[in-house]
Amino acid sequence: MRIRPGKTCLAGDAISDGVLAVSELVANAHEHACGPYEVYLRSAAERYICEIHDGDPLLPTDLYLAAAPSWAAATTGGASSLLTERGRGLHIVNELTQGQWGFQVTDRGTKAAWVVLAVASGQMVTRGTQT
Repeated sequence: MRIRPGKTCLAGDAISDGVLAVSELVANAHEHACGPYEVYLRSAAERYICEIHDGDPLLPTDLYLAAAPSWAAATTGGASSLLTERGRGLHIVNELTQGQWGFQVTDRGTKAAWVVLAVASGQMVTRGTQT
């Protein structure tokens, strides 16, 4: 994404947000699933979609709990949950993509995380507004 920004018609913030969201999902795959890992970027239905494939056929459990807003976690876990350095990746992905992400089983029987990065016309999907 950083190499070809002129080809994608994406604003700088959309590229930075997309790179961060994808890096969080790649890190999540590396920590929780077996390889090999593959990353695909494609345009579909006027949106840029990135998929991160791994070798694990199991979809994550408690997915929506893991992506719950930070304030929900803070009210159940106290101040220590606000200071933890782990477990924030899906929160970040959820915020950057306005909830436009998820997991699916692939045709090969493995798992893919997907994330909508931006609409193809260059409008941003991220940060709560479209420009």
